[in-house]
Amino acid sequence: MNRLDGKVALISGGSRGIGAATAKLMVEAGARVVIGDVLESQGRETAKEIGSEAAFVRLDVTAEQDWDAAVALAEQKFGGLDILVNNAGLFLGRDFMDVTIDEWNRMAGVNMTGVWLGTKQSVAALRKAGEKSPCGSAIVNTASIAGLVGSELDPLYSMTKGGVTLFTKSTALNLARKGYRIRVNSIHPGVIQTDMGAQTFAARAEQTGSNDVDKAQEVALATHPIGRLGVPQDIANGIVFLASDDSSFMTGSGMVVDGGVTAR
Repeated sequence: MNRLDGKVALISGGSRGIGAATAKLMVEAGARVVIGDVLESQGRETAKEIGSEAAFVRLDVTAEQDWDAAVALAEQKFGGLDILVNNAGLFLGRDFMDVTIDEWNRMAGVNMTGVWLGTKQSVAALRKAGEKSPCGSAIVNTASIAGLVGSELDPLYSMTKGGVTLFTKSTALNLARKGYRIRVNSIHPGVIQTDMGAQTFAARAEQTGSNDVDKAQEVALATHPIGRLGVPQDIANGIVFLASDDSSFMTGSGMVVDGGVTAR
């Protein structure tokens, strides 16, 4: 189950958190991975830790030439590209009234432009690989539960992730219409214990005026019927499933991995 033997994946934002956990799990499942990130030292360290089945490339997801270089590395070093994980993302944790246009452009650039460019610049390689595979190739977009329900902490983050949610569905239909054997699905994490998760606790503490981060984490935990917060491995497990042939009848779908938060 969930094997990726012989497949090659490119993961944006792959140096840490969900991206790094996904890279490690994919290699364990038989894949080779290209880790793309602007965090160069951390990305190289993650690739080194994984071993010869991983390679690092500097990837600014808002730059077409960086995407082209990342795809070229996957093809030249590992022989192709079967899986794209658009994982890079930014969270501001600010009221929309307090955000500057420059801050918005930066977040929208990573969260939305980056997903569009990653998809656009990878389609040719994914299409080529998909023609050789019984189940085709796969794109997995890391969205958020904030792309399904409103976010009181950061409405603009919710706006960008809502865009990713519908872009996923639209590109799934678009690529299918063209006859490309590329499935496109999204994954929607809840509160995950990563650097971004820590940002949400700090943002909640600041916006409520308590500045009590521990209390904010307790409040977040109380919203999870499952009784715990998520960890990167929880999301990596879902991404690997969506990237594998076991999900071959899924496209345009959104997998929610949130400990039951949105079930309320």
